Amino acid sequence: MRLRLKPRDSSILHLLTALAQHLPSTADLLAQLVAAPTAARAELAARLGAAEQAADESAHAVLHRLAETFVTPLDREDIARLTASLDDCVDLLEEVGDRVVSFRVGELPAGVVAQVDAIQRCAELTSDAVPRLRTMANLREYWVELNSIENAAGIMHRAVLSTIFDGTSPAGRDAVEVLKLKEITDGLERAVNAFERVAAVIETIAIKEA
Repeated sequence: MRLRLKPRDSSILHLLTALAQHLPSTADLLAQLVAAPTAARAELAARLGAAEQAADESAHAVLHRLAETFVTPLDREDIARLTASLDDCVDLLEEVGDRVVSFRVGELPAGVVAQVDAIQRCAELTSDAVPRLRTMANLREYWVELNSIENAAGIMHRAVLSTIFDGTSPAGRDAVEVLKLKEITDGLERAVNAFERVAAVIETIAIKEA
């Protein structure tokens, strides 16, 4: 372990924890949206937009504190990368919700619901992991499980695409509806990949701090 000659401001870790806490609530809102009747989705999308703005404010608070802090609890570049990666997750979830509404999509494939279930688990794991950066305790189990979820989600994504393009999804063989569903399932896959990037950043930090 590296010798620390000066005390380090731990408020940045508290702010990172606050940012990570936006993840489960945002993922839950997206889960509600994809399960909701079409008429109820606009209100949930608006709530997702508010959640995304709140997460942006949390991310800005981390970066402002980072700029003001001389001795940081972790490497500055790692803090900045983690902040951006966490914020990206929320942005991508809000983006999917917005597209479900703006595309006026009706029934969604069951596979999309399964993708959102996987995202909810990623959000829970990540929200639980970030506070553990204070001690670096039990972080390996986090990134191992998250990588496993990402692998399974990749299989889910390909399965959803298969149903979309073979005409067995709710879009049938309507070309426009097929493209809408493809964009939504691709967006969910991008969100899972964003959570994997967070896990990679946390793994890098844990290795450096070991």
